[in-house]
Amino acid sequence: MPVIRALFVYPVKSCGAIALDHAQLEARGLKWDRHWMAVDETGRFVSQREYAALARIVPAFVEGGVRLSRDGMASSLLLPFEAPADARRVSATVWNDTVEALDEGDEAAQWFTKAVGVPLRLMRFAHDVTRLASRKWTNDEDVPVRFSDAFPLLVTSEASLADLNARLVAKGAQPVPMSRFRPNIVVDGEGAFDEDFIETMEIDGDVVLRFAKPCARCPITTIDQRTGERDPQWPAEPLDTLAVYRANPRVDGGLAFGQNAMVLAGAGKRVAVGAQAQWEWRFEE
Repeated sequence: MPVIRALFVYPVKSCGAIALDHAQLEARGLKWDRHWMAVDETGRFVSQREYAALARIVPAFVEGGVRLSRDGMASSLLLPFEAPADARRVSATVWNDTVEALDEGDEAAQWFTKAVGVPLRLMRFAHDVTRLASRKWTNDEDVPVRFSDAFPLLVTSEASLADLNARLVAKGAQPVPMSRFRPNIVVDGEGAFDEDFIETMEIDGDVVLRFAKPCARCPITTIDQRTGERDPQWPAEPLDTLAVYRANPRVDGGLAFGQNAMVLAGAGKRVAVGAQAQWEWRFEE
């Protein structure tokens, strides 16, 4: 039977992960996941696609909030869980969505600007704002998201990573860790890429997720999430290897690894590493 092997949240979009033993599930995804994001001077989000140095910003849960640090910087930045009462509301853009967000202020902006090397400001997702995933993939249901690219959750498989790494090693490249794919939930116990054919996943009988669409991978997968650098010998891996066998017509030929998921049941429940899962297969394709 499939088992949950790892859980991750990324409090600041495109920055480092926090590995958890258990996490609270919300309709928008795991609690505190992509709750903040950095934006440029136009208010548009930035990511490792443009600034790989974001990978070197490491979050940690501390009493009362999230503390961010970066190697080489003497100071850290504390983001309280509770937004300041006087937080300035501004427009921020994620892909094609422009939403009202809360500006974290000048201190946070100065810290991020120094950490990344370009002028940036930090935005917090406002609890009273609604942003929805694309109805193209949700059966016309309203699926709320925060600052994630598209969906509340990303689920990946250890078996799929093992298959990819075997191909990388066979060509002389280095295997890659799961961190390259920035998942929220990592499962184990089924065959490689079985997730392509799963309709829903039930966890411990309380939580039900629907696998909405394959995740088409971008160049962030080529960045070492510890160093913010690419392998000088294999700078386009693992995308070059995925291109050989993982182009998926459901996402217009995108190189698929993992599944974007939405919450059908269980918002408010806790998900834990070691929990058992059960698939419902999708056979129409």
